[in-house]
Amino acid sequence: MKSISVVITLILSQLAYAQTASDIIRMADEKMQGKSNRGTMKMSIVRPKWTREITMKTWGKGTEYSLVLITAPARDKGTGTLKRQKELWNWQPSIDRIIKLPPSMMMQSWMGSDFTNDDLVNQSSMVTDYECELLGDTLIGTYETWKIALFPKEETAVVWGKIEAYITKDDYYQLIFKYYDEDEYLTNTMIMSDIQKLGDRTIPTRLEMIPAENPDQKTIITYMDFEFDIELKDSFFSIQNLKSVR
Repeated sequence: MKSISVVITLILSQLAYAQTASDIIRMADEKMQGKSNRGTMKMSIVRPKWTREITMKTWGKGTEYSLVLITAPARDKGTGTLKRQKELWNWQPSIDRIIKLPPSMMMQSWMGSDFTNDDLVNQSSMVTDYECELLGDTLIGTYETWKIALFPKEETAVVWGKIEAYITKDDYYQLIFKYYDEDEYLTNTMIMSDIQKLGDRTIPTRLEMIPAENPDQKTIITYMDFEFDIELKDSFFSIQNLKSVR
């Protein structure tokens, strides 16, 4: 009887940790995204011999809807990416064409950067598509953080075999994400920094994505201004609006 009691205690303890890890991920995601958001960003694609910059406007609502519109440089201006639930479209005004992206293209580079289509529009929700496991505590700089492993649920189709997240204990800041392929080889590392106030909340405003196989290159996204929990209807995220939004 004593051994059974010990086993039950261990199981309940593991369930508590899993629930705690899920709560941490959910709260960190809500802090970064809000229920809805609107803002402008700058993306810098850094290579050993050149750097390219892209500015964009973004709109998001929950994990289901996202729209990204490129505003510069001139050759890419007007190009847009729309996510509605599990479907993704690209609008290319230069050829007057909307292209629906199949799931196989989620891992493709977005605009030649180190971010994938999946990264940019949050095609996979860490909150709903992954099981979370609390691995322990660690110190990153001056921040005490939780280290959490995320594994895809069996019924979901996602691009990553595993994600490691490092979330601060005091304010639920997202500091580091490590992305692994299906064989659990490290593919990309995203470092988040430059914590400052945007809108009504304080968040990391610099996202730096570094590929494991090419550590001498990276892509940096800088949040320039943002609003959170604004009024956005589902109908805003339409294919027609993808072509006309400014």
